[in-house]
Amino acid sequence: MNASTLLYEVTGRVARITLNRPERGNGITLDMPREITAAVEAANLDPSVHVIALSGNGKGFCGGYDLVASAEGDMSGMEHASTGASGSPIDPSVMTRNHDPSSVWDPIVDYQMMSRNVRGFMSLFFSDKPVVCKAHGFCVAGGTDMALCSDLLIVDDDAKIGYPPARVWGVPTTALWTHRIGAQRAKRLLLTGDCLSGKEAVEWGLAIESAPRHALDERFENLLSRIARLPVNQLVMHKLLVNQTVLSQGVHATQALGTMFDGVARHTVEGYSFQMRAMKDGFKAAVRERDEPFGDAGPSTFKG
Repeated sequence: MNASTLLYEVTGRVARITLNRPERGNGITLDMPREITAAVEAANLDPSVHVIALSGNGKGFCGGYDLVASAEGDMSGMEHASTGASGSPIDPSVMTRNHDPSSVWDPIVDYQMMSRNVRGFMSLFFSDKPVVCKAHGFCVAGGTDMALCSDLLIVDDDAKIGYPPARVWGVPTTALWTHRIGAQRAKRLLLTGDCLSGKEAVEWGLAIESAPRHALDERFENLLSRIARLPVNQLVMHKLLVNQTVLSQGVHATQALGTMFDGVARHTVEGYSFQMRAMKDGFKAAVRERDEPFGDAGPSTFKG
């Protein structure tokens, strides 16, 4: 694959998708969800592949969206963010104005952009073949979209996983928290923006297992090898069977609401205040100001 945000390779019966923007905490760009979709399709069409491994290079799995562009008011290069009714790209100046606190916000332009990202993340959920995600270091904000869309999650004991933008400027667009851990625990995280450690993620049922960082790769590879022993047809049938439960719970409707609410969250009084702070002093300073009252370390270890 000719991808700018990830690496794709097949080793034996395992297709490996590795997020590859380590200098930016594997921050999500507009290209990343589309390249994930292409990689998942390549794996599904490859008869030698039984299971997909999702991981990230660098210090952590994914720090969320690389939000410097939108938060600091520079939307140049975002012309492929969305398309109009004709299917042609929306003029980049439209995207710039749509993230300018002094301009009128068009919620449908916002929805067009973010819903395409959701479809990219959900390609992991709808993949014919199972997806196992390995999260080390940090898996926060938009990074949780990819982790929760995967079928199984393995984390390092001390990894940080959660959705801090719940405090301001964000709503989880894939809206899978409730489906993964239940309503009460989802509220506990989203009503505070708090994060879990890897060990806590297992206790809460968010991850299937955790391991010390030095043993994480071995545990990951062991699970992949056990899954890969099954015939592809068995794997596809079992995944389809289990996924029907989530689909019957109305995940599509929840995601539509979550995606629209995410745009609203960025255009409230508090959302504009957060963005103005980012435009004045930088995105990291805005995140630090948001998180420090909660005792969090701020953006020193993750991006978004």
